[in-house]
Amino acid sequence: MNGKEFIKALKNIIEEKNIDEDVVYDAMEQGLITAYKKNYDSKTNVKVLIDRKSGEFKVIRYYVVVDDYIEGEESVDEEGNITYLDPEINEDAQLLLEDAEKMVPGIKVGETIEEEVTPRDFGRVAASTCKQVVTQKIREAERNSIIAEFADKQDELMVGTLAMEDVKNYYVDLGRTRGILPKSEMIPGEEVKMGSSIKVYISKVEANNKGPLVLCTRKHYGFVKRLFETEIPELQDGTLELHAVAREAGVRSKVAVSSTNERVDAIGTCIGEKGARIASILAELNGEKIDLVLWSEDNAEFIKNALSPAKNVIVSIIDDTKTREALAIVDDDNLSLAIGKKGMNIRLASKLTKFKINIKTMSQIQEEGNQ
Repeated sequence: MNGKEFIKALKNIIEEKNIDEDVVYDAMEQGLITAYKKNYDSKTNVKVLIDRKSGEFKVIRYYVVVDDYIEGEESVDEEGNITYLDPEINEDAQLLLEDAEKMVPGIKVGETIEEEVTPRDFGRVAASTCKQVVTQKIREAERNSIIAEFADKQDELMVGTLAMEDVKNYYVDLGRTRGILPKSEMIPGEEVKMGSSIKVYISKVEANNKGPLVLCTRKHYGFVKRLFETEIPELQDGTLELHAVAREAGVRSKVAVSSTNERVDAIGTCIGEKGARIASILAELNGEKIDLVLWSEDNAEFIKNALSPAKNVIVSIIDDTKTREALAIVDDDNLSLAIGKKGMNIRLASKLTKFKINIKTMSQIQEEGNQ
């Protein structure tokens, strides 16, 4: 491949991978300087020029004219190459004024003298170095592009394909990267097959050296929230509002919704005609039940609704600021419904409303009053 063909191929890669041209050329020049010093002369101060039209490489040695030698601070890398923090005060790059005047009459301190020192076989070294630099820049550009693409995907719902698994995790193909779905973050009891499509909630996106680390889950309450927003158009256009979700994955969720249009029934809209909308959500949750709760600005009313399926509930707000505590009074027939199996109903109601809810029966209240 000649110089022009190389430049054409390089430009195609730069455009295809959306890499900054100057970044690539600057990196190539630095790589070629390192290659020259390693293979030919580790001390000589040089710069490399790349003609972006012809593809021609030139190695230029330069001297800085000084009236007295200046000592520069140097560092040595793992391979023993010397690098000066300020290349212009590298002693090997300095030329005393009296010597410089013999070469270039009338030259002044601070000016430079340059000469080309391109080795005959430098093209081979250059080709190898350029290949390494371009490959590295492509990887960096693709990694940064993927990180940028997934940076705003945290807390969102994505559809991927189950690509592989190990003892602890499933790996979900999300297009340009794979998400990690821990088996502990699956809905309890659900079974999946490799190669099948799967919906996941992105719980965390973190950049690392290999690209974004994308952690997925199906147990997070946000998974249910995003399912509702996907399936219910009125949540997207603002006719309905979803205020909160409380969840025990695989068992039950409570979802608080309200309507911004008094003519639209929030709960009925979520259920859909013949239960079609809620059915599509339930199908994704492996038998998990959903309680739709009508949200209210009135905390007592909201808590009462959240304790459904219990009925005839009377709620008294004890403290709605610091401890956020409330008392729910029910009749004996509704006590077990209000508490729920293993306390689940009251536990989810507390999560949903962010109130500590104490439950007492009317008979308990009467007994306490008689004491």
